[in-house]
Amino acid sequence: MPNIILFDNEVRDRLLPLTFTRPVGELRTGILTIREKWERWMDASVSYITQDYLAEQFEIDFGKENYIINGSVLPSPQLVRLIKQMDYNEAYLRGEELIVAKLEEEQISRLISDDDISELNGYDLEGTEYLKIDNLWDIFLHNQQAIAEDFELLTKGRKSAPLSNTNRVIGDPAQIFLEEGANVECATLNTVDGPIYFGKDTLVMEGCMIRGGFSLGEGGILKMGAKVYRGTTLGPGCKGGGEINNVVMLANSNKSHEGYLGNAVLGEWCNIGADTNASNLKNNYDEVRLWSYEEERFVHTGQQFCGLFMGDHSKTGISTMLNTGTVIGVCANVFGEGFPRTFIPSFAWGGKQGFQTYRSDKAFETIDRVMGRRGLSLSVQERLILLRVFEDTLKYRKWEKEA
Repeated sequence: MPNIILFDNEVRDRLLPLTFTRPVGELRTGILTIREKWERWMDASVSYITQDYLAEQFEIDFGKENYIINGSVLPSPQLVRLIKQMDYNEAYLRGEELIVAKLEEEQISRLISDDDISELNGYDLEGTEYLKIDNLWDIFLHNQQAIAEDFELLTKGRKSAPLSNTNRVIGDPAQIFLEEGANVECATLNTVDGPIYFGKDTLVMEGCMIRGGFSLGEGGILKMGAKVYRGTTLGPGCKGGGEINNVVMLANSNKSHEGYLGNAVLGEWCNIGADTNASNLKNNYDEVRLWSYEEERFVHTGQQFCGLFMGDHSKTGISTMLNTGTVIGVCANVFGEGFPRTFIPSFAWGGKQGFQTYRSDKAFETIDRVMGRRGLSLSVQERLILLRVFEDTLKYRKWEKEA
């Protein structure tokens, strides 16, 4: 079996705060994470070359036959065919950016040691079709297409669990797939624009209205009367409610109550408080600007619709209002009346009236309670990762310097 090693490059910095706590390949767009896509397409084990502080949690594994693949690239039939035809020492590029290379064991060892492997024969991938996550907003922009591609991959040659006749289907019923244990009752399911996938042991309560493409991951729940628009993925363990439009939640995050969330990406273990509303369109319909960790300033996105991006373990209180293009870091707690700033650093506690530092020990206490409700706990490696994030994001918590 070949080894696939997904590597992080400078794109990783453009995908913060989501990549503070994971390699790029652990991001989800469509039904599956990027890693899970490559595992299935290549029938191979996947490991990582990533940031030093993430390496213990996400280790590298290599052998005689190795493909190192850009972690921001999603597999496609055309790309996979090219990869399977590669010889050792060959590489495919997009411009000057490495997309994939096939290396022997000795070359991987040299690569890890930062030695030069420039003897590779490089070929440009111009004309090859595949999706790539270059910016935060690409996660939701590509999600509709990625859902359709993953749906075909996961359901081809398989038979869906039966769909209850209490549901109303608009479009092709064959574009709805229920894994074992999925419970869907009294919902309106529209597949005209894309497929609808319900993972194992999911629950869709009465009165939900869903337009595909849509994916609800294993153990996920849609609350009564939820209104879900195309291009939405709720990962494993997520809960959805209210109005949700073109949103990706990676895993174990909740937006359970009334309120609007659109063109947004949430990490893991996030919670959106009841009646929280996050704008995704400016009042003057102008292009949205977004905080960039790479450039440490607000940058143009080229997008008219762009909502909330939230790192792991962050939360909003009830009736929180968030402006268009808001970026919230890891372990932040946002609450109170009025609109807070559109860039909120990691380990921030507060709102429009100001912020103070959310101490790491207090954050860990909350995380332990949240994860404990699902029979899980924060590992030692995960604690160390969060402590590193706390240290690395100190410069953004400017109130600490003022104090």
